[in-house]
Amino acid sequence: MIKVLLSEDEIPRQWYNLAADLPSPLQPPLGPDGKPISPDMLAPVFPMNLIEQEVSRERWIDIPPEILEILYLWRPSPLYRATRLEKALGTPARIYYKNEGVSPAGSHKPNTAVAQAWYNKQFGIKRITTETGAGQWGSALAFACCLLDLECKVFMVRISYDQKPFRKMMMQTWGANCVPSPSPETRAGRDMLAKSPDTPGSLGIAISEAIEAAVSDTSGQTRYSLGSVLNHVLLHQTIIGLEAKKQLGKINEKKVDVVIGCAGGGSNFAGLAFPFVVDKINGAQIKVVAAEPTSCPTMTRGPFAYDFGDVAATTPLLPMHTLGHNFIPAPIHAGGLRYHGLAPLVSQSIVEGLVSPQAFDQLDCYAAAVLWARTEGFIPAPETSHAIAAVIEQAKQAKEEGKEKVILFNWSGHGLMDLLGYEKYFSGQLTNYVLPEGELQENLRVLQNLPKAPANKTGKW
Repeated sequence: MIKVLLSEDEIPRQWYNLAADLPSPLQPPLGPDGKPISPDMLAPVFPMNLIEQEVSRERWIDIPPEILEILYLWRPSPLYRATRLEKALGTPARIYYKNEGVSPAGSHKPNTAVAQAWYNKQFGIKRITTETGAGQWGSALAFACCLLDLECKVFMVRISYDQKPFRKMMMQTWGANCVPSPSPETRAGRDMLAKSPDTPGSLGIAISEAIEAAVSDTSGQTRYSLGSVLNHVLLHQTIIGLEAKKQLGKINEKKVDVVIGCAGGGSNFAGLAFPFVVDKINGAQIKVVAAEPTSCPTMTRGPFAYDFGDVAATTPLLPMHTLGHNFIPAPIHAGGLRYHGLAPLVSQSIVEGLVSPQAFDQLDCYAAAVLWARTEGFIPAPETSHAIAAVIEQAKQAKEEGKEKVILFNWSGHGLMDLLGYEKYFSGQLTNYVLPEGELQENLRVLQNLPKAPANKTGKW
C-alpha cells in the first residue's frame, strides 16, 4: 500500500474547533488599553461571518456546500506511506504523510483561502488584502479570489519576493497584484524603509501594510485576510487531520504514536494535529511535534506573552509564543516559518503540554529534504523540510528502541517554486543561523510594557 484515497462523498462536512475542548480556555485578545476586544472592533478588518468563527466555541462548524465544490478540485488529498524512506532509514516505524502539495497552489493554504474568499464575498466585500512570506499564502489567496471574482492585493516579504520570483508570477497569473514589502504604498512601509532601506522585510511588516491598505479604503469594500495564526484559519485547515483519520481507519491503523507538522504561524500544523490533539486530551498516548527553524525559534525560545501580530502594532494583542513584534528573522529560505508569533490555539496547546516544539537547523532540514526527494520522489518546500527532519529523528528513535511506531506528518507543500534554495544548498552557499541570545533578549524588550499572559494549565500533560 502506497497511498490511501477517499472519494468526494467521504470528504468531511464539518471543521473541528479545538477551542471547544482545550482544558485551559484561551485568554481573550486585548485592545491597546489592555481590555478584551469585542467582535465589533474587528469589523473594519474582517467580515462579520469570519469574526463569528474566530470567537466561536462550537466544536463542529458546517462547511458550506459552495466551498466544498471548490475544494473538490484537489480534496480529499491522498494519504501516502513513505515506504522507501522507511527502508532507507531501516526503521520499524510506519511513516504516513498527508500530501497537501496536490492543491492548485501547491500547498495546504487554499483550504482556508477558498473559505475566507467565499465568506468575504457573501458579506459583500470586493477586494482582499494580505501578506505573504514564501509566497504560498499569497498564491493560495490569489487562486481563491480568481475563482470567486474578487480583487486581491498581496504584500510579499522583500527577501522572498527576490528569492522566489515564480511565486510572484503565480499570483500575477491568477490576477493578483503582488508588491514587495516594505513598500512605499503605505505609511507603515514608508516608515520602515526610512528606518532601514535595505531590510529583508518580515511578515510583521507585511501584515501592517496589508491591514493599513484594507482599513484605509473609505468605500468599506476591502477587508484583510490572514493565512495563519487566527482561530478561524486553523479551523478551516482541520479538514486535513479529519481526512487523515478516515484514511488511517481504512487501512486499519488503529493508533498513531507521533503526529508532526512544521509551524510558522501554525495553520498547517494545527490542520493535521488538532483532530489528534483532542484524542490526546481524552487520554490517547500521542506525541505531537511542532517543528520550527533555529533562526526563528518562536516556540522553543519565545515566551508565552501578549504581543501584537505586526510591527506597527495595529492588530489586537494576542496571547502567544513570541519573539517580539519588532523581530526581523534571518533571511532563511523557509520564508513561511519566518514569523515572530504563533497561533494562540497552538501556543496554549504548548503551554498545556499537549504539543512538543522542536527547532532544526537549516542545513539539517535541506539534508532531510534531499533524502526525501531521493527516496519518495517529491521535492519538498523548505518549510515542509522541517517536518521531515522531525520525522527522520522520530523514525531513528523508533529504530533505536526497536518499536513499531506509527508516524503521521503533514507534507504541507512542494518545493518546485523553491529550487533556487536547493541550488544554494548544493553549491554550499547556505549556512546555519542560530538566533543569538543577546539578539533575542533585545527583541523581547518590546513586551515589557504590554499586559502579561499567565501560562494557565491543568498540569495533566
